Amino acid sequence: MGACHTGRIAGYMIEGHVPPADIHRLLDERPYAVGLAVPDMPYGSPGMGPESERKAFEVFLIGRDGSTSVYTSYAAA
Repeated sequence: MGACHTGRIAGYMIEGHVPPADIHRLLDERPYAVGLAVPDMPYGSPGMGPESERKAFEVFLIGRDGSTSVYTSYAAA
């Protein structure tokens, strides 16, 4: 799940180019998790080119047990 940026907010880790809407959802829902991750640097994700040319990517929720699940899927534009 490695990416180029790591941050921490309200006890959660944010790895990579996670869209702000997913961070807001995480903070609203407060799941029992480590945080969110977007592996690599998908084109069209926040800060990586225009959203109108976005390549498909997924945001993963990382569980406290090390498991991962798709939190949000973004289709190609």
